[in-house]
Amino acid sequence: MSFRELTMIDVREVLRRMQAGQSARQLARDGVVDRKTALRYFEAARGCGVGRETPLDDGLVAEVASRVQARPEAPTSEAYKQLETQRPRIEGWLRGERPLRLVRVRELLARDGIDIAYTTLRRFAHHELGWRERTPTVRVDDPPMGEEAQIDFGHVGFLTDADGKRRKLWALVVILTASRYMFVWPLLVQTTAALCEGLDAAWLFFGGIPKRIVPDNMTSAIVRPDAKDPGIQRSFLEYAQARGLFVDPARVRRPQDKPRVENQIAYVRERCFDGESLASLDDARAHAERWCRDVAGARVHGTTRRVPREVYEGEEKSLMLPPPTASFDVPTWTRAKVHPDHHVQIAHALYSVPTAYLGQQLEVRLDRSSVRLYRGTDLVKIHPRVAPGKRSTDPSDYPVGKAGYALRSVERLGTQARAQGAHVAEFVDRLLAGPLPWTRMRAAYGLLRLCERYGGPRVDALCARAIAFEVLDVGRIERMLKTAAKAETQAVARGQVVALPVGRFARDAASFATRRRDGSDDKGGAR
Repeated sequence: MSFRELTMIDVREVLRRMQAGQSARQLARDGVVDRKTALRYFEAARGCGVGRETPLDDGLVAEVASRVQARPEAPTSEAYKQLETQRPRIEGWLRGERPLRLVRVRELLARDGIDIAYTTLRRFAHHELGWRERTPTVRVDDPPMGEEAQIDFGHVGFLTDADGKRRKLWALVVILTASRYMFVWPLLVQTTAALCEGLDAAWLFFGGIPKRIVPDNMTSAIVRPDAKDPGIQRSFLEYAQARGLFVDPARVRRPQDKPRVENQIAYVRERCFDGESLASLDDARAHAERWCRDVAGARVHGTTRRVPREVYEGEEKSLMLPPPTASFDVPTWTRAKVHPDHHVQIAHALYSVPTAYLGQQLEVRLDRSSVRLYRGTDLVKIHPRVAPGKRSTDPSDYPVGKAGYALRSVERLGTQARAQGAHVAEFVDRLLAGPLPWTRMRAAYGLLRLCERYGGPRVDALCARAIAFEVLDVGRIERMLKTAAKAETQAVARGQVVALPVGRFARDAASFATRRRDGSDDKGGAR
């Protein structure tokens, strides 16, 4: 019977059979354990006081097993002793800034006269230093044609701009996973707008769009890196929806999630940009496009052993989605509070909001032509975008009766004045006549408030006198009204009745009668 180490269940079975009176030979015949092994366990059990009726609890079984299975520790070998003297050096090589492979560590030790077998060195690194080799990986099969593209940013050099400033040159690398056809887009910033522009350039270069992209956790696309629930940047998610793409972000610090593009950054930097003299960003982009088509796309790929451009044009292009026909207007999302003046401030411009949303925080979507305001999933307002310092105001957003005042409407003032009397309307028209009518609107509003306080007929009569004397002074009209009101109040307090002045040519009321006293009318007819 071959050697095997008995488990707790096996030892309990041996002891149970011993209590049942079975011999070591019988255990060997039944294939339980070897006869000699059974005898060792029988002897250990008797030494622990195991009888026919002794309960076989876990503690007793473990004690019997330890007496049989215990082995004395082997003495430290000379090789281990030699390695122990080199522990600091070995640990520094394996865990330094640039960790070395174990094969290289063995070579360095052998150079110093310490020739140790590789297996011994590996066992020492595992058991004594806790070192382990890189976690093994498996090769994931490529997706179907037209299914996936992997994207990443990489630093590829420097570029001197028109101002003579030396700036970092980045490259957006897009590679179709199945065919390995590649596109490189040089850029100076890694914003969401620059990313969308580069992807659109890639789709035009390929002549199609894949169904899914696998980006790195770049902040221009991903705002919350999470393996199970990644947060995709809102503007980039809108871009993906507009292009019919699905976004499948790679995990953090998991380059194996996008291996097809991960190992191409160094290749692009060395073969496309190193040693090149590029005058401008446009020059760099034209050079990169030619290189992708005529060099990287025309070579025999080291893994597939096929030409990427031929594979793409012959097998993959027909399975891609149609390329974009217009550039994408990348929106900006932000939050804004509605102020008491019914406006929110966005990009240094003002936009009106209905009264019901005063004091609330709204989600704002801003693009080149429009501004959209949301409360949760509800669209609150749409405005055309205006320049910084300007404002877009919808009069219907104001409470009833406030829009004209807020918008400084001269026409509305005229309408209100005509409702108070013809002379009030004429007074207001003359008051607001001229190239700058809004500079005298406060005086017109003051005159309308006098109509509300003292009555339209009184103010209309005084406006007629003011027009006759060409005195357009609202303050003087107010003083006249206050004086007349004071006089009336004092007269009422003294019990006096203010008699109205009698007209100079007043006639008797009978002269206005339409019937004669004899009962006949003017035409001579009888009543």
